[in-house]
Amino acid sequence: MQALYAQLLVGLINGSFYALLSLGLAVIFGMLNIINFAHGALYMMGAFVAYFLLNLLNIGYWPALIIAPIVVGIFGMILERTMLQRLAGLDHLYGLLLTFGLALIIQGVFLNFFGSSGLPYSIPDELSGGANLGFMYLPIYRGWVVVFSLVVCLLTWYLIERTRLGANLRAATENPTLVRAFGINVPRMITLTYGLGVGLAALAGVLSAPINQVRPLMGENVIIVVFAVVVIGGMGSIMGSIVTGFALGVIEGLTKYFYPEASNTVVFALMVLVLLVKPTGLTGRAA
Repeated sequence: MQALYAQLLVGLINGSFYALLSLGLAVIFGMLNIINFAHGALYMMGAFVAYFLLNLLNIGYWPALIIAPIVVGIFGMILERTMLQRLAGLDHLYGLLLTFGLALIIQGVFLNFFGSSGLPYSIPDELSGGANLGFMYLPIYRGWVVVFSLVVCLLTWYLIERTRLGANLRAATENPTLVRAFGINVPRMITLTYGLGVGLAALAGVLSAPINQVRPLMGENVIIVVFAVVVIGGMGSIMGSIVTGFALGVIEGLTKYFYPEASNTVVFALMVLVLLVKPTGLTGRAA
């Protein structure tokens, strides 16, 4: 039973990263209709920014949770203004190819300077150690990752679905001409939305750094699974991405316990089954 609980914990942690990353993808696709294949590279950049802050400026984990998403978010907004904005109105394939190329460039630059080996990032003292729950030993940092990720996901959902700002964002993507008539700067809102999605990826990178180390290819291994999560939950569905991310992380963890050989393919098998039954995803709506 201890091994089962351990795999459930691993599944919840992976689900936290899946939920945060797929949430950023869902925000970008749902609001901007951009398939952001550079998401994994920007997730990696978030971890590296936290690493640089600690080793070059002696800025620890807690400020990095705020600074890294802002830095990477600004970088993403520059990409949107200088490159992605030019693809507005074109087929999704152009955005996918551009962001795929950007991902290769970003990963190549970091590989050239840092190699493929992982760089250590220590757990903050406040979150070190663990707690004995009786039925299992829970590392405090891993529990923090699960709780914090869930809170961030729910706050993002509330911002987009339940606030005036979120209503303006949705209106700007559906009828930009009408929204401009009310004096709202639509291009600026689009840029800020892309920065928000990218910032969520960077936040996931900071959370991941003490667990998975900081590596140039850390985003390459997870981005394909995250795209599967977004497809299963429904492209552009905020709540669908959150629920599906956590659920698939748990399913993956249980599969590693009961049938380890299928743990790497269970997510994609579920994606095929969902698409056969409901091509728009579990919570997606037809165009």
